[in-house]
Formats: sequence, C-alpha cells, structure tokens
Amino acid sequence: MKEWNRDEFSLFIENKSTGLVYFYTPLCGTCQVASRMLQVIEQMVDCKMGKMNLNFYPDFGKSYGIESVPCLMFIHNGQVVELLYAFRSVPYLIEKINENLT
Repeated sequence: MKEWNRDEFSLFIENKSTGLVYFYTPLCGTCQVASRMLQVIEQMVDCKMGKMNLNFYPDFGKSYGIESVPCLMFIHNGQVVELLYAFRSVPYLIEKINENLT
C-alpha cells in the first residue's frame, strides 16, 4: 500500500474518488497487525488504497474525527462514509469494503 502525503489525499477527495485510507502510527502494535491484514486485502480486492502516518498529519485527526489508530477511512465519491477502528478479520474487512464502496 502506497504511503500518501497531504496533497495525494486532497487530490483523492477533490477527484471524488472511491477507496480506502488507512491511518496508523509506526509504533502502534495493533496498527502493525492491521497493516498485515490490509496487505492481504490489497491482493484480493480491486480498490484504491493509501496509508498515512497520523504522526505527520495530526490535524487530520481533528478534521475528520479520527479518534484512534488504526483507523480505516472509507471514501465513496469523495465523501467519507465510515471510519472503522475494529479490524476484526480479513473476511470482515472485505465485507465492510463491499458495504461501503460498491
């Protein structure tokens, strides 16, 4: 999954794109598990995905209501439709992707 910067995220929203943005911090153990799950999902679904280190973009937490990491932001046509914090399993995440992005 490609690491995004502020400009890439803004362009994704402005272009009314649909996909996922994964917010994490490198020292978060739960984030490391979530990252591995998303690597599997990336091979299974055709979906635009990016990730952002929230340590570098703390203002995103306030602007988008991100309460903790890991956080998976579902964006449909440039609009945030859900913030997900519980990465229960790969099948669960695929189900959430299908619910929110199709």
